[in-house]
Amino acid sequence: MNAPMKPGSKADRDALRHDMTAAGCTVADIAIEMRTRYRMRPREAWRHARGWTLQEAADRITQASGERPGGLVAADASLVGKWEKWPAPSSRRPSLAVFSAMAHAFGCAASSLMDLEDRRALPDADLRVLIDQAAVSASTAPVASPPAPEPVLEPTGSDLVHLAADESASWAQWAEASNVGDIAMEQLMAETSTLASDYLTSDPVALFHRTRRLRDRVFALLEGHQFPRQSADLYVAAGYLCGLLAWMSSDLGQLRDADTQGRTAWLCAELGGHNDLRAWVLSTRSKVAFWDGRLREAINFARRGATYSTTGSVAVLLACQEADAWSQLGAKGEALAALGRAEEARSAETGYDEVGGIFACQPARQENYAAGVHLRVGQPANALRAADAALALLSVQRVRAYGTEAQIHISQAAAHLATGEAEGALEALAPVLALPPDHRMAPVTSRLNELSSGIGRTHASGAGAIGLRLAIEEFCVDSAPHHLALSPGVGTA
Repeated sequence: MNAPMKPGSKADRDALRHDMTAAGCTVADIAIEMRTRYRMRPREAWRHARGWTLQEAADRITQASGERPGGLVAADASLVGKWEKWPAPSSRRPSLAVFSAMAHAFGCAASSLMDLEDRRALPDADLRVLIDQAAVSASTAPVASPPAPEPVLEPTGSDLVHLAADESASWAQWAEASNVGDIAMEQLMAETSTLASDYLTSDPVALFHRTRRLRDRVFALLEGHQFPRQSADLYVAAGYLCGLLAWMSSDLGQLRDADTQGRTAWLCAELGGHNDLRAWVLSTRSKVAFWDGRLREAINFARRGATYSTTGSVAVLLACQEADAWSQLGAKGEALAALGRAEEARSAETGYDEVGGIFACQPARQENYAAGVHLRVGQPANALRAADAALALLSVQRVRAYGTEAQIHISQAAAHLATGEAEGALEALAPVLALPPDHRMAPVTSRLNELSSGIGRTHASGAGAIGLRLAIEEFCVDSAPHHLALSPGVGTA
């Protein structure tokens, strides 16, 4: 048994056109039925009455414009769609030449391609020309013949002057209009900052949905019209939001999706011409590359980000990320030199972080990176001092990032293991192992797995070491990335 056709679907439209043609109806009759039944705009109804796709209509309109006077029209599918939807938002008003070419292509009068809404939105001069064309066509056409496509009558004398003035006024009205104001832009950036801050303490999956919805709002605004400076501000907001989605996607273990978000964020930074955003995007891409094992690429992203003149703490984070990647490669000298550059960047820091939250490198976060680097280059005592300093700094912060705090405790535990103190490691890890599953992000589980694999290489042994490894294994199985991977239909687009 065949499923019923969805009203307005292509199959439904094709069936209607076939039945009406078989019943002897004209194309005009079919267009009127399409308009009435499916609530279509006149130009869309005529296209479907002919059974053409947007691209087929574009090809025929372009061809028709070259066969008659009135100006060549270069149509494509996107333009035809915008002409059909006019005067709705994000559409485009057909010119006299377009109306003429459409009428010739569809085999109708230009007046058949307009309704009352179109007539009210047309400039007076254009409407007068189209009315005159219709009158000429009506007076010369045979009574029994369908209306022939009318020629374009070029305005002359004062009508030409009026038309040119109306066209300029119409363009000025469009240029002056904006779909976003300064207060709305300020609100968008405030919401972006809230999301970046909430990510440090909130359920990441729920926050992902909120961030995605705000990104879609910004994208929709960019598809409309605004002043150039407002467009630049919207690109900056979109860049930060895509960067935040990239960071979240990486933390949820979706590195390929994180890379996609990162590339889009970079495009927005370039279109917005914003150096701070460029640097933060490159920091985000360095982070994604690091956790994907592309360590040289992570270093290159961090170094490239450091070439931009920025305010706030992004230069500190970029140097920390470079140090992190060098230490993972076993390059002790380069890693420690990069940590030194992080200290220099902190001393030279000016201004403030525009967004903050995950897009800020507080001193505790810097010490967390230092602890991890010292561990990898064989300096457990320095690592323990850095971890202790990080926890002390974190304790006085208004917002305590659970991901950063967890990694600091992991560094403490690793330092204890390096000296054979499995019990001390288990005590240091207690706050980490108590994290709820929704807060167990990929960087934390990855560092815990690294820690677990290192237990056998240390002097730690006995029941304490075995218990620690079992606890880490159970923790990683019940984690946010693991749950996301097992959830059907869940993605990070």
